[in-house]
Amino acid sequence: MKTIKETIREITERFPIHQWNCLSTGEFDFQPQVREICEGNACGQYGKTWSCPPAMGTYEECKKLILSYDNAFVFTGKYDLEDSYDFEGMMEGKKQFQEMCRNIREFWRQRHGRCVLLGNGSCDLCSRCTYPDAPCRRPGDMITSLEGYGVMVNHLAESAGVNYINGQNTVTYFAVVLS
Repeated sequence: MKTIKETIREITERFPIHQWNCLSTGEFDFQPQVREICEGNACGQYGKTWSCPPAMGTYEECKKLILSYDNAFVFTGKYDLEDSYDFEGMMEGKKQFQEMCRNIREFWRQRHGRCVLLGNGSCDLCSRCTYPDAPCRRPGDMITSLEGYGVMVNHLAESAGVNYINGQNTVTYFAVVLS
């Protein structure tokens, strides 16, 4: 079996990760205010998907889940935009990043078994989520929201020593593999 260190080296060589680092989950900054922003439905996904609150559990349950793991592999993807209003470019970058995240999770699982992947925003696998009427169609493929777990992503970036912002006309997406 490969070590975590060997797996991370392979991942960073194989996938177009912009920046990465490893942290202890004890270094995460959890803030209930982040979850409250979710509850305010600023992104329009609250109560509409299995990957966002309230479906993912309470703030306390989410924090407990993250802290039940020791290590976090934090990584980013940086995507260039035509300009700061390039919403289509942002959504295309998100789509590419989430696909890369699913591939990284599968790569990790093949080498180490169980892991949890958290990322930016809500899952986009299905054209219409089954929440709350039926179980998730693809729970093993879903990417749940870092923000929905109450994680201050800008503080996570600082703790990991990676850029939260990567310059004008770019968008940066974050993900974490917990193991």
